[in-house]
Amino acid sequence: MTVPDRLLLVAAGLAGCLGVALSAAAAHVTGGGNLLTAAQFLLFHAPALLALSALGAGGLLHPRLARLSGVVLLLGLVLFCGDLSRRTLSGLPLVPMAAPTGGVLLMIGWLLAGASGLLHRRS
Repeated sequence: MTVPDRLLLVAAGLAGCLGVALSAAAAHVTGGGNLLTAAQFLLFHAPALLALSALGAGGLLHPRLARLSGVVLLLGLVLFCGDLSRRTLSGLPLVPMAAPTGGVLLMIGWLLAGASGLLHRRS
């Protein structure tokens, strides 16, 4: 397993951990709907990052495309979930247009994930 694959595994664990933490925070913060949404996105994408890393490293997906998909998904999560969380906790956006940009990156990441299966050639 390559270093980029291992980093995706670490990112998956971090996404899962943050998803659980934000779920708990959402239960204790008034108006925590955005935190709950961010938590759900993190928890839904953590297994996807694990799968992309493992399947890419195992040769079942196009390895570089699977890694690229994971990186794009990760960037999308940072922007989307980071913006929702920061807006809820501090009232300030992460950066202008962070949530919509993150959402588009998440969609692109999923398309790349599908393409990594279609474009894979078995040796």
